[in-house]
Amino acid sequence: MKTINPDTALILVDVQHDFLPGGALAVPQGDEILPIIAALQPQFDHIVATQDWHPADHGSFAANHPNTQPGQQIELGGLPQILWPVHCVEDTSGADFPTTLDRSRWKRVFQKGRNPVVDSYSGFFDNARKGDTGLRSYLLLQGVRRVCIVGLALDYCVKYTALDAKSLGFETVVLLDATRAVNLKSEDGKLAIEELKAAGVLCMDSKFLSSYV
Repeated sequence: MKTINPDTALILVDVQHDFLPGGALAVPQGDEILPIIAALQPQFDHIVATQDWHPADHGSFAANHPNTQPGQQIELGGLPQILWPVHCVEDTSGADFPTTLDRSRWKRVFQKGRNPVVDSYSGFFDNARKGDTGLRSYLLLQGVRRVCIVGLALDYCVKYTALDAKSLGFETVVLLDATRAVNLKSEDGKLAIEELKAAGVLCMDSKFLSSYV
């Protein structure tokens, strides 16, 4: 098996129980990415993961706003905010990674979404771009210049992680077969791919990765 160039990191975005079938905010067919990620991991020397890690009183939870429902939009901390079901609460099983996911070669896990007054889709910054997870600094210290991004969900955390990676100067690839979309609107996943491509993010299936890197 070919090993990907060591200046390339694999970023696993929020592959957590609550985003998988049966979870509080399950992404349709989210479990289909697990065997693909399992096949990808041995090809990378450098693997990191992001983890949604919310306090129970997080402002993005509809349950914390009387007379609201998931899917509604409010303002939170001066930003538009979609309300979500309670998910990935710190120290709960829903926030954990599935045991079928091999973590033995992960270098670091970067937690996000800890500030109750701002949501955090990207693995690099919160949505207000005031809170920094440290992911950028870490990757630069490791000599990483290219990132391959997989995980959940394509139209939110994967998209924003990829857009931030690109804007920070990393060559950025999203592996489309190793991500799935929430699709609150049926076209959201398709629109996310168009937005990523327009920003200069390379979008491909993992079977083509070895010929690229």
